[in-house]
Amino acid sequence: MTSTPERKPLPFVANFAAGAIAGISEILVFYPLDVVKTRMQLDTGKTTQGLVGTFKSIVKEEGAGRLYRGLVPPLLLEAPKRAVKFAANDFWGKTYLGLSGRAKMDQQLSILTGCSAGATESFVVVPFELVKIRLQDKASTYKGPMDVVKQIVRKDGLLGLYVGMEATFWRHLWWNGGYFGSIFQVRAMLPKAETPQGTLLNNFVSGSIGGFIGTLINTPFDVVKSRIQGTVQTPGVVPKYNWTYPALITIFREEGAGALYKGFVPKVLRLAPGGGVLLLVVEFTLGVFRQALGPPYL
Repeated sequence: MTSTPERKPLPFVANFAAGAIAGISEILVFYPLDVVKTRMQLDTGKTTQGLVGTFKSIVKEEGAGRLYRGLVPPLLLEAPKRAVKFAANDFWGKTYLGLSGRAKMDQQLSILTGCSAGATESFVVVPFELVKIRLQDKASTYKGPMDVVKQIVRKDGLLGLYVGMEATFWRHLWWNGGYFGSIFQVRAMLPKAETPQGTLLNNFVSGSIGGFIGTLINTPFDVVKSRIQGTVQTPGVVPKYNWTYPALITIFREEGAGALYKGFVPKVLRLAPGGGVLLLVVEFTLGVFRQALGPPYL
């Protein structure tokens, strides 16, 4: 009995394109939840309006269009961001398999690979995230994305666009570690799909659970990142929120443990099904590439 040869890994460009298409699909569907999440995280009070209250407040006071305020930067970012995420995950996965001498990915390697992919991704996203946060802030008076960039560069130079780099690094490292590590475990637990529809369902379920777990782990880091990037720095004044872990302690002391999870509900409502959509679209797109390239990629 002859064994079936393993299919050849797809080229980097295929993983890059699949990640880009998936990212744009996800953000177009779930972006308003990101606006609500940021508003909740920037609120430094001990009480919060919650998801529904914040949503209603934005629509009532600022109009429904405000729910898409700051869409351009993340939309421009999503293609390279998601593409880098999945391409980096593929790259680091192959690298760690080679270094460890293991034949197949396991739970530990999946987490390590995800964390490395998140760290890689963070270097790409910081300027876009900074512009997005500044536009989503209720007090924002910027005319648009380029106005944010011009004012930051004029005041702080090009390095000003990398405010919050350290917090973004931790946010992405922990989310990707939780996301890709969970996907591996959940896929192993699900019954093997016998049909293409079953494969799609398994991908959606594992991606959604991965998105939930990644969000559960990284929300405190996201709160800190929003606070750091949402604060316009004053020369000679030490920012209240500066480095990630001290900022976590400050928020905990002043606002309580619950404040570290401000915006969790809209964030998880976006990133749990969003994670499922991401994985679904990525796997579907990679399947299209395999069909187009033919053997030995099938």
